[in-house]
Amino acid sequence: MQTTAETRWTVGEVAELTGVSIRTLHHYDDLDLLRPSARSAANYRLYTPADLERLRRILTWRELGFSLAEVGRLLGAGAAEERRALELQAALLGERLRQTERRLRAVTSLLGAAARQGAPMTREELKEMFGTFDHGRYEEEVQERWGDTEAYRQSRERTGKYTKADWEQIKAEMEALNARYVALMDAGTPPGSPEAAAVAQAQRDHFDRWYYDCSPQMLRSVSNLWVEDERFTRNIDALRPGLAAYQHAAVQAWAGPGKA
Repeated sequence: MQTTAETRWTVGEVAELTGVSIRTLHHYDDLDLLRPSARSAANYRLYTPADLERLRRILTWRELGFSLAEVGRLLGAGAAEERRALELQAALLGERLRQTERRLRAVTSLLGAAARQGAPMTREELKEMFGTFDHGRYEEEVQERWGDTEAYRQSRERTGKYTKADWEQIKAEMEALNARYVALMDAGTPPGSPEAAAVAQAQRDHFDRWYYDCSPQMLRSVSNLWVEDERFTRNIDALRPGLAAYQHAAVQAWAGPGKA
């Protein structure tokens, strides 16, 4: 390191100070991303404090997932553009964090379900597990609308035997399905896409496995409730505004009129 009117560092010294390899520093120079501001008498690269501050910003952008080309554009675009990019990245990271938290809850529930066994759950326990939407409140309405159907009889018979571990697994699967739908929404994936169809298929499999024999047309009919009954809409949209409509559209597209 040399001591002059301004402290300057050789490429080797910068590599030692920052942990960035000499090869990488040379690459940044070749890309015009980080050109040393000075040269020694022997024409060696010399970095100034301003150069190291620019390197810090480059490493920060890289840590956030930006490509070298994007970093170069942002560094030359000015403070306002950098701020907009940071705000967008903060929003994306926040949503990824929420998705990770939902997936962690799903995994934790599955682990708990695998480790515990017990008696069938009471209505109070189910209400606590599934939150504010108390399915038991609408039992009379359900019986009136579907009480004479085979699906209703199957659902009553199956769910009446479920333990707390079973319900925890059901909840975990539901949360995982919702997380997949939300991820597609956030990515701007149309509900009629193959990716959304795969989630609709998984949702059909979930109903079929836990409640009743669920054909594509059965799920198509059930999905109408998600947008026609405000109670269902409100409950689903609590996870993500517009989620009920997206799920409905995905199921309707997947289970088209001709799908058996």
